[in-house]
Amino acid sequence: MNTLTRTLSTFDRFGTWSADLPLRLFLAWEFFESGWEKFNGSNWFADLQASFPFPFNLLPAELNWQLSMWAELILPLLLLLGLGTRLAAAGLMVVTVVAIVAVHWPAHWSSLAELAQGYVITDQGFGNFKLPLIYLVALLPLLLKGAGRLSLDHWLRVRCCK
Repeated sequence: MNTLTRTLSTFDRFGTWSADLPLRLFLAWEFFESGWEKFNGSNWFADLQASFPFPFNLLPAELNWQLSMWAELILPLLLLLGLGTRLAAAGLMVVTVVAIVAVHWPAHWSSLAELAQGYVITDQGFGNFKLPLIYLVALLPLLLKGAGRLSLDHWLRVRCCK
């Protein structure tokens, strides 16, 4: 076995235990920080309530604020623990899609070139959906594969399903 094969084999063994952990830590921090801002801030959802997608556009702005805030406070903690990881990832994906539609998507665009101008971090009048799209892509492996071995999900599965 050559050095490269041994090194890759070590990475494979380590990866089975911890490959998802950086994603879980990153996403937990980002979403919790957003929820904490909402918890300590005032509700600005009334200004964009009409932009919310169905069925959220039918709910009162205060309820949407509370749903978003608590989802962004509780679901990241579940990600951090690796408990209900797929459910937490799905919930955060819903929050993110609603945010993209209501806040980050460009109001007007008529070509893919114009839409591409919104693929930025800062808003210069063309939307700014790059960062929430990154969050969606980062949540996808957690939704599809779960939290991996360094998680309460794995521990419970091993304990309960022997």
